Order: sequence, then structure tokens, then C-alpha cells
Amino acid sequence: MIKVYGMPTCPYCDYIHKQIEGREDEFRYINIGENIRNMSAFTRLRDTNPAFDRMKAIGDVGIPAFVLEDGTVTLKPEDVGLVEFGTPGACSIEDHRSGRKGC
Repeated sequence: MIKVYGMPTCPYCDYIHKQIEGREDEFRYINIGENIRNMSAFTRLRDTNPAFDRMKAIGDVGIPAFVLEDGTVTLKPEDVGLVEFGTPGACSIEDHRSGRKGC
């Protein structure tokens, strides 16, 4: 099962979350804002995994983040068969802000 770290206030995460709804046998969505345990697990991952080096360098949080079954970490939705926000077929930030979630 692929772990997906994100939070609902992140439009990129929300877009991913909509894609994995109903696919709980493949993905486990972990809302890092839900409780301190989730935030701590994500922070530990972010602080120790080189996949986040670029994100940290530019001051980005690094979500959504994907942890594959073998422990590999990626920040690219396409690596786990999902569509990244802003790519062809994805909605825009303005679509998201106007309530057109998961478009």
C-alpha cells in the first residue's frame, strides 16, 4: 500500500486525495494536519529523506509525498500512477479555489 502524506488545505494534496478516493486497497492518505502523530511521522520522513532536499532548499513543505511499499519516497504523482495538479487534464488553482475540487 502506498502512503500519501498531505493535508486538505493544500490544493495539490486535495487533487491527489480525490484521485485515490475509493482506492483504499492501494493508497493510505495521511492528513498531517489531523494530529501530532501524523505531523511527527511526516516531519521525521522529511528531515531524513533526500527526496525532500530540493523542497527544503526552496522553502516548500513537500506535500503531497508518496511512500511506496519498499520505502522509496517520491514527490511525483506520476510515479504512483496519479495525475499531478496543473498537468494536462488537471484543473487550475482557480478551479480549485472556486470549489471545483478533483476536476
